Amino acid sequence: MPRFHHFALALALSTSLVAAGPALAKAKAANPAPIADLVKAVDIPYQAFTLDNGLRVIVHEDRKAPVVAVSVWYRVGSKHEPKGKTGFAHLFEHLMFNGSENAPGDFFEPLQQVGATDSNGTTNVDRTNYFETVPTGALDLALFLESDRMGHLLGAVTQEKLDNQRGVVQNEKRQGDNNPYGLLRYEIFENLFPTGHPYHHSTIGSMGDLNSASLGDVKKWFTDNYGPNNAVLVIAGDVDLATAKAKVGEWFGDIPRGPAIAAPVVKVPTLPAPLAKEVRDLVPTTRIYRMWAIPGLNDPESVPLQMAMTVLGGLSSSRLDNALVRKDPVAVSVSAGAQPFEDAGILLVQADVKPGVDPAHVAKRLDEEIASFLASGPTADELQRAAASYLGGVISGLESVGGFGGKAVALAEGALYSNDPGYYKVELDRMAKATPEQVKAVANKWLSRPAFSLTYTPGERTEGGENRGGAVTAGKPREFVGADRYWNPALGDVGPDTGIGTSIADRSQMPAVTDLKALDFPAIERAKLKNGIEVVFARRATVPTVNVAVSFDAGYAADPHNALGTQSLMLSLMDEGTTSLDSIAFAEAKERLGAQIDGSANADETVFSLFALKPNLAPSLTLLADYIRNPAFDAKELERVRAQQLNRLNAELNNPNAIASRVLMPTLYGPDHPYGIPPSGLGNAKAVTAATREQLAAFHATWFRPDTARIFVVGDTTLKDVTKQLDAAFGNWKTPATAKPTKHFEIAIPQPKPRILLIDRPKSPQSVILAGKILDAKGGDDLDVLRSANDIFGGNFLSRFNMNLRETKGWSYGVRARISSEKDRLSWVIAAPVQADRTGDSIRELQSDLKAFLGDKGVTADELQRTVNGSVRELPGSFETSGDVLGGLRSIVKFGRPDNYYETLAATYEAMTAPEIDAAARKAFSADDLVYVIVGDAAVVKPQLDGLGLAVETASPAN
Repeated sequence: MPRFHHFALALALSTSLVAAGPALAKAKAANPAPIADLVKAVDIPYQAFTLDNGLRVIVHEDRKAPVVAVSVWYRVGSKHEPKGKTGFAHLFEHLMFNGSENAPGDFFEPLQQVGATDSNGTTNVDRTNYFETVPTGALDLALFLESDRMGHLLGAVTQEKLDNQRGVVQNEKRQGDNNPYGLLRYEIFENLFPTGHPYHHSTIGSMGDLNSASLGDVKKWFTDNYGPNNAVLVIAGDVDLATAKAKVGEWFGDIPRGPAIAAPVVKVPTLPAPLAKEVRDLVPTTRIYRMWAIPGLNDPESVPLQMAMTVLGGLSSSRLDNALVRKDPVAVSVSAGAQPFEDAGILLVQADVKPGVDPAHVAKRLDEEIASFLASGPTADELQRAAASYLGGVISGLESVGGFGGKAVALAEGALYSNDPGYYKVELDRMAKATPEQVKAVANKWLSRPAFSLTYTPGERTEGGENRGGAVTAGKPREFVGADRYWNPALGDVGPDTGIGTSIADRSQMPAVTDLKALDFPAIERAKLKNGIEVVFARRATVPTVNVAVSFDAGYAADPHNALGTQSLMLSLMDEGTTSLDSIAFAEAKERLGAQIDGSANADETVFSLFALKPNLAPSLTLLADYIRNPAFDAKELERVRAQQLNRLNAELNNPNAIASRVLMPTLYGPDHPYGIPPSGLGNAKAVTAATREQLAAFHATWFRPDTARIFVVGDTTLKDVTKQLDAAFGNWKTPATAKPTKHFEIAIPQPKPRILLIDRPKSPQSVILAGKILDAKGGDDLDVLRSANDIFGGNFLSRFNMNLRETKGWSYGVRARISSEKDRLSWVIAAPVQADRTGDSIRELQSDLKAFLGDKGVTADELQRTVNGSVRELPGSFETSGDVLGGLRSIVKFGRPDNYYETLAATYEAMTAPEIDAAARKAFSADDLVYVIVGDAAVVKPQLDGLGLAVETASPAN
């Protein structure tokens, strides 16, 4: 379950697409469930104990699925790095996946064998964490692996591994820097926090410090920071306290306590005077920021400050959206958010200037709106909407036991940062009790200080990120001993247990995986509404929420090829209100209910989605139906929506990955095929500029009708109840007399013409390589064997191509191969972002690896075992949440599969043989007919392409 601040802020791009709506009569407001009742629904019961070596352990029992989340959090992040050692915490996170003394292979190898899901590790300013969700029968294995790298790592850390992971991390840095706004992370921390402040430098660190990291340095980093007394272990899921105690004691009990930790002194800085800076970047339009440093997450003012920012610029009905995007459209998007870390935080307000408007005028208007908000403060209704919107996400998050944002995360964060695993309740209580007067006072206190004003202006960068991310001077540390100052056993601790902490586990072999349970996919039920719309339903009552998807046979493939972008523009305009609710009223209605309603599309389908809290389901469905059936399509709002889409399109033309896709797909499918379009669906500037209100309304009338619709529902209700509610909302919707629309997939796909299409992007530190072809297969074919072949070659972390370019060569942060999931003809695309000076070499490695895989070096016995075991054992964890089940339902219907399809997959995987996988790969894949697209610095890249045997053509994306 994410904490409050996890919803508040995106550091890079704001994607607010809501513009003004007509001044129409507002529909009668529904009575939403009280905030106090929603807060009561948020509960993560836990028990806790501490080993003799200081390891704090938190256990949460959740028997809904046969999976257990294991999450280990170490109190070490980039704020703990001394001068000359920036990036060490993150570099060490990478090294922790490269094997330990008793598990010397890649950490992901045994985890994939047991079907782990959500396996990863992350580093931020305050901490480093490692997590995986495993089948219940693999809990011993997960604890063995985590304990082995906590207590038995250093013998496995070699110079070769350090050099390799240094290269991987440096390519992760280049990959981030290469994107639009990629240097923003440096600007924020370097300017808000002075040199010497623990938060001054970037978590990714500097190239110089990464280059200077020695084997002795990283080993000392481990011994200084990775003791059990500096860690929190959370076990959440299909487990009880007694079992957890026994297993944790066995695997972690013999690890000695680490040294006392020197934690940095961290203060909340205030700029001595207003600071302004302008930078240039490949961005679509001028972006204006206002930033402040703020208190950390334990400060009582943190939650009220976050609520203030939600009202100011976090809601779709926010003050900034209403003022600068709807009523006086000088910006195409706005946002505001507060991101508190443990000891301090950042507050960002931003506005993307509408093209043609003077940035100075937008800056003035932005400052005026901030001042106006500080003068008036939020209303009680705004705070209610902010709280309801947040709580919807929180309650949804209770379905996941682990991963990036599940219940284990909430408990670990509370324990590590706040000395209280249940600290989320403190935050929710503060949110529920926040008053307009309190929020106003807190906002004025922190935003009245000098701001850092940053302006991003379109243009060529004057500097890259190679020399950014460092500049640390050592601060005076404060001492604390072990974990004692940070662990309060008052809430949920079962008391000391001196019998825990002395076991010595058998590490001579990995623990056996036992008692694995098969997937029990929820029963699928069906009904029909009065007008014939089919309802496909599965009950999931874990949390009091309901997910609904109204799916239409449309998608981006339905876009007229002479008017690409029509559907995206139509969907954006639909957000601007209905015939009874203007734009602001529609946004407010969603927020009051804690509902999320939006429209999206993929190649084949257009889907209108609803996430609803169970007590608010009926009014939420009424709102969804009004949104789908009665869009206002007000002509006055079209111009602002058009400007927003043109801005998004311009942003896509500055993003190297998007540029490559815009070129590759029309090349592979041909410009006349329904899939031969830019896959984002944003279309091209000419068509978007020319689109009319009538054209969008006609597209809606043509493609969205009862006989092209299906409704999927997963959640805490029954088919009978939800069908009755859906009939009230959709049952009287009549099918028009006209014939259903069709998409023309019979258009011939061109014969492949192997070559390299090179798009010049000067000063790019990385090249993005895409290589692809069209397969002689459709989405509904039996493709499980072929997809397994793709997994082995390039489809996952342990695949041959990724292990070569990332783990052996260190030229990339990660490469992947992907078989698409459309209904008609599928594509096979290999994506490789690589350091610029290794572009040609990377293509050679791809060709070599692929030819070997399709030749005499087919699937090995180990690869077969890993693929079969992983695919079978991950099935129960793959459908942990209602959203997962909803995706499964939609896939079953889309591809005409039997209702028990996912429950038959285990037998399909277990029957696979290496010769069968090899045959499928050799029939479908090939090395000689791939089309390559490269987006990079042509001056650096082009000389590397000689000798590849491929013609090189200069290309540019259609705009």
